[in-house]
Amino acid sequence: MDDFVGNKLTEWGLSEWIPTFKEQGIDTESLYCLDDQEIADLIPTVGPRSKFKKKLKMLKKEQNTTNPETVDSSAEGRPSTSDTSDKGKRQSDLQGESSQWQSPTKKQRLANKPGSYSEEIILSDVKNIMRCVHQKIPPRDNKLNNFLTKKIKDLEMDKREVVGVFGKTGAGKSSLINAVIGVKNLLPSGNVRACTSVMIKVEANMQNSKFEANIEFITKEEWKDELWFSKNFLGDVDQESDQKDDDDSRDIVEKLSALYGEDWKNKSPDDLMNDKYFKEIPEFLLSKGKTLTVETAQELSAKFVRYTRSDPKDGDGKAVKRWYWPLVKCVTIKVPNNDLLKHVTLVDLPGNGDRNKSRNKMWKTVVGSCSTVWIVTDINRAASEPEPWEILESASSFMGNAGQSGVRALILKRNDRAKKEVKEEFSKLKEVKKYFSDESFKVLTVSSKEFLKQKRLDKNETEIPKLQEFLQDLNDCHSETLNYVSGARGILSLIQGASRGGGDDIKTAVYTVLQQKMSDELDKVRKPMKETYQAFEKCLSEGVENSKSSCEKHLKSVINPPPNKSGSGFHRTLKFIVEHDGTCKKKKKGKQINLNMKLSSCLTESIDEEFKKTFPNEGECGPFNGVLNSFSLDTKMMSEKTEYKDVELQLIFLSTEEEKIKTKLNKIIRERKKMIYSSLTTTIETNMQKCYDEAKQIKGPGMLIKMRETIENHVHGSKDVMFQKAKAVMLKQLDDLMSDILDNLEKTMQESMELSLKTDGVSIPDFTLELVMVKNHYKELQGSSDQEPLICAGPPSPAAAQLITN
Repeated sequence: MDDFVGNKLTEWGLSEWIPTFKEQGIDTESLYCLDDQEIADLIPTVGPRSKFKKKLKMLKKEQNTTNPETVDSSAEGRPSTSDTSDKGKRQSDLQGESSQWQSPTKKQRLANKPGSYSEEIILSDVKNIMRCVHQKIPPRDNKLNNFLTKKIKDLEMDKREVVGVFGKTGAGKSSLINAVIGVKNLLPSGNVRACTSVMIKVEANMQNSKFEANIEFITKEEWKDELWFSKNFLGDVDQESDQKDDDDSRDIVEKLSALYGEDWKNKSPDDLMNDKYFKEIPEFLLSKGKTLTVETAQELSAKFVRYTRSDPKDGDGKAVKRWYWPLVKCVTIKVPNNDLLKHVTLVDLPGNGDRNKSRNKMWKTVVGSCSTVWIVTDINRAASEPEPWEILESASSFMGNAGQSGVRALILKRNDRAKKEVKEEFSKLKEVKKYFSDESFKVLTVSSKEFLKQKRLDKNETEIPKLQEFLQDLNDCHSETLNYVSGARGILSLIQGASRGGGDDIKTAVYTVLQQKMSDELDKVRKPMKETYQAFEKCLSEGVENSKSSCEKHLKSVINPPPNKSGSGFHRTLKFIVEHDGTCKKKKKGKQINLNMKLSSCLTESIDEEFKKTFPNEGECGPFNGVLNSFSLDTKMMSEKTEYKDVELQLIFLSTEEEKIKTKLNKIIRERKKMIYSSLTTTIETNMQKCYDEAKQIKGPGMLIKMRETIENHVHGSKDVMFQKAKAVMLKQLDDLMSDILDNLEKTMQESMELSLKTDGVSIPDFTLELVMVKNHYKELQGSSDQEPLICAGPPSPAAAQLITN
């Protein structure tokens, strides 16, 4: 430890912690790098730790103001959405076109009084308080103590928003992400040749101040399968000289050449699996991930570029013989000290899925979890270029009805001229508009380079700040602070209510009232759920009949060559479909072919409207006609009445539990509805697997005809069962979801009522002061200036005492 650290600790009234800092070797440089966990390890007591964090934050701010170098480096890690001078202008802009993106939490954050605690400090304080409370609950094995311990652990919830960034190679996705998060050299961009197969996730590093890249590989078995298919496919092409330069062939040659150079041409798939080709990435052979950790964004970019792209030289300008992106499923980049990524993950996505099965499965999963998609295209071809619209259409089928609430699609370009044209083109997309309303579709004209260089345009003219504001809104919408503090307030209310004892008569009376109320409220939930099931059954029955009558027509549209396509060209397309279990992704031209989705299309179309009505993505109604959101035992209203004063704390706890369980159930619904919606296509895919496997074995003369006949015979023979089974699977999953919702709701509230109104906590210490502190934080988050005095009748707990004396 150096003199600077010792002097600062003494100046801040924390000299008793100097020996600890000295023992851990904390010098000036490491002082500025300390994260929350490291500070907690150094100063385990709440009061001094809160004081230290506040002082350190002020010191960093002072350093940034006086040291230009610090300002520059800080700007890379912590982008500002505006300068102070344009704050009013930006807020005015947001009240116009982007005002609907602002959440109540965001507006509240903007309205915070000068000098009030930030949400980050409040959250840290309350977490420290609950950590101390958890430690002081006696380790006795009884229902109440076990219940409280579980509830405190359950307070930790982190909901991440996913923003998918789509666009073809060279559209400017990497530059856009770099500009938005304020890290100039993170994702490689420019003249390097991009690999559109590798998914790149960008999120915050909440553990330390390093830049990290976590690389996930496909399995050895998957790569071996790809090698066998690729070699066989190219062998067929060699026999058809007129087809050597098609997209599929170039794609395979590019992939094999990246990894093997020229070696692949005269070697078998078994030879190409030799360990010598993977000696630099032993993690691939061991089926493990690889992690790269460095100090700067530029260093990280230079190291991970060979796992995502092809270029004659790597990021350090050195010649590279081997590129590993063909083996990579996903790269997750972790950026330190970046507020915009706290609860948001940006994903640089391939446009229409992937030929590799595991990468394609991950693509579907990630796209389905997106709450927003940004589609990047050039201004000159914004409205006329087909690929952005194909991407939007493809993505909407996975994230529309089965996606997240409030989905927004944005198409981004580089100047203002084409906005109107793009919106007019969007209005023509009937299939896409089933999922996205006009209000949820925004067009921004961005310029990433100008935002970073500011030669000709002001920052706001680049419209990058609007995207930064949008990401900040997503962070605010899912800020864990209010949920955590509210839950902590409820738990401490239960503890204090239980520790008081007495009041058995009023507790019994309230319990009886709540029991009846819960029975009535559950009936209100059951009724629309029953109606939903009946509506789904009716729609799906119609879908089954339509599927039976049209499946052979749909089948022929996929497995028979179109009039304008040569037999040899379609031969390879059919081989792709068979080899990839019903799908064929064209790299550069045309839409993805998906036979399974085509066969299930009548079923999905039959249920689309009812599904959207049951699980709306937009609006405030909520699932099942809003009955879950409107479920209420009226405990909040009861807690404010004088007649229930003796059980006020228990009622406050029950009120917070009610909100928590509804939040939890809505999250479960968001996840499960994706499975329900996709179950139709998944069931068809499972049923079709048998004929795909049989068709893969067909070789020799007449192979194309035999493959087609195998698929046709299977569909004809199984159509009476296949579509009926898809219907049954969806209804079973829907019924399971509804049963789980009712069971969770009833069991959670029943347990909470019994433990709060039928159990005394005489063995639990007094936490009056902690409750007051958490209440005050809760009121501040709600915008109230009504603070309760910190008065304790007995000796306060160590955490509370430190917070008072400091």
